[in-house]
Amino acid sequence: MRILLALASSLALSACSLSPMYAGGGSGEVAQGLAAVDVPPIEGKAGWLVRNALNDRLGAAGVTDFRYRLDVRLDDSLEGLAVLADDTVSRERRTLRARYQLVDASTGEILLDATEGTDAGIDVVSSEYATIAAENTALENLSREIADRIVTRVALTLRNR
Repeated sequence: MRILLALASSLALSACSLSPMYAGGGSGEVAQGLAAVDVPPIEGKAGWLVRNALNDRLGAAGVTDFRYRLDVRLDDSLEGLAVLADDTVSRERRTLRARYQLVDASTGEILLDATEGTDAGIDVVSSEYATIAAENTALENLSREIADRIVTRVALTLRNR
């Protein structure tokens, strides 16, 4: 009975039009497209972190002929949320927003124009060093998350081309 059920489910799944995004591995169409994306420098510390994360995920090491350009503008903000009775902040929120465009380098056509955003809560403690370390760690984590989201959207765009 289990074999029959497994056979029936595999036949049902093969009838749908799902296909793996990264079919073909590193030599597949999407992976080759991602490796052909150039990420110009982005302003600020957050820009440096996001650009490095993007380059790590795109796999463009050693590529010199880029077919696409990914223009990214960031908005990094840090705001106090919880104010105690003595007017000190006990909680902060770091927000990182990205507006990005995937541009065809040869034609200048904008293939993708999108935004992503994420935020993190930070406890403000009595140690200034610990608070600054938490703010920096939050920025590093947010940068990686934004880069992951951008690469996913870019991969979907390149897959549909």
